[in-house]
Amino acid sequence: MSFPWAKNYEPKQPLMKWLDEKLPLPRLVYNAIGAGYPVPRNLNYFWNFGVLAGAALVIQIVTGIVLAMHYAANAGVAFNSVEHIMRDVNAGWFIRYAHMNGASMFFIVVYLHIFRGLYYGSYKAPREMVWLLGVVIFLLMMATAFMGYVLPWGQMSFWGAQVITGFFSAIPVVGEPIRVWLLGGFAPDNAALNRFFSLHYLLPFVIAGVIILHIWALHIPGSSNPTGIEVKDEQDTVPFHPYYTAKDGVGVGVFLLLFVALTFFSPNLLGHPDNYIAANPLSTPAHIVPEWYFWPFYAILRAFTFNFLWIDAKLWGVIAMFAAIALLFFLPWLDSSPVKSSNYRPLNRKFFWVLVVDVLILGYCGKSPAEQPYVILSQLAAAYYFAHFLIILPIISRIERPAPMPNSITEAVLAKHADDASAATA
Repeated sequence: MSFPWAKNYEPKQPLMKWLDEKLPLPRLVYNAIGAGYPVPRNLNYFWNFGVLAGAALVIQIVTGIVLAMHYAANAGVAFNSVEHIMRDVNAGWFIRYAHMNGASMFFIVVYLHIFRGLYYGSYKAPREMVWLLGVVIFLLMMATAFMGYVLPWGQMSFWGAQVITGFFSAIPVVGEPIRVWLLGGFAPDNAALNRFFSLHYLLPFVIAGVIILHIWALHIPGSSNPTGIEVKDEQDTVPFHPYYTAKDGVGVGVFLLLFVALTFFSPNLLGHPDNYIAANPLSTPAHIVPEWYFWPFYAILRAFTFNFLWIDAKLWGVIAMFAAIALLFFLPWLDSSPVKSSNYRPLNRKFFWVLVVDVLILGYCGKSPAEQPYVILSQLAAAYYFAHFLIILPIISRIERPAPMPNSITEAVLAKHADDASAATA
């Protein structure tokens, strides 16, 4: 959709006029985040998470560049180089903790961003490409985070790399060659560490590039909104600046407060203590777990404990883990309901919260030992996860009777204010 009522950028200062003619950067900024970009007037704080994800990426890139100046990608000294950063480099402890907890904050924001999209139907037409690029960003984040977790070369780093890459060997014929190719050998060592360090340094810039495409794709149809109703006229919108720059500023402030509190007061809350023990290929930890943001997918990976048909259980787990993410690519076509927002889809709203609980259960099972009752619980939760997207959601989209919807965003906003006023006077 286009915005014919958007204001055109007209520089008044001579310097800005000259710059706009030679390099129209001010015009680009104005049209992207200024008064030249109208957005729905009813956006709530759940629409802050895109900006927060961008802030988290900037923190990761800046701290990562500084850490790379002192890190040594060599299996013999990698662990000691991290200790050197923590103990000897000026403010090295802060940079390292900021980078480590910044990854967790990044994933928290992105997971909230994804579930907001699921609730409000932000994946539906005409924003399918925005959603697909978002899933690509999520995949790149997971790859970057996994490689970064290996770099400290502690016990959990080494054995996490050993176990996760070991699952590729379950793929018939090509699995073991792929694993050897990924590691640069038959076990994690110098070659793997160098490869993971190089890719871990590179991929955040790739993520930044895909984010630009993500924002570009968003600006074509415009932002979604809590009602799921498309913008009809100028009354439905307000300029992005100053209304939503101020709102985003509040969100960034809260985000930074939480980030600083985590970094300064409990920097190891989301880490694993075994990773402060140097990697030892001869000593296997009692319980190997990835970082918390991989727990739901790790639970799905471990949910298959028996062979089925001619396929090994290990391979089923690998297929299921990748399929759990691949499903998100097909979501715009699995949900055929013309109504976007779950605010007007009572049945879909109930099953959305069941899905949230299911993912939390998967996360709990992913961090727990591979024993009963966690195995059977992860199997049931994994079965529901796939059933939700492949069975329940398509059925709901066909049989559900949506609630009456307002005719426009403005009507919904005015009705809400009228309800609030009547409640205040009652």
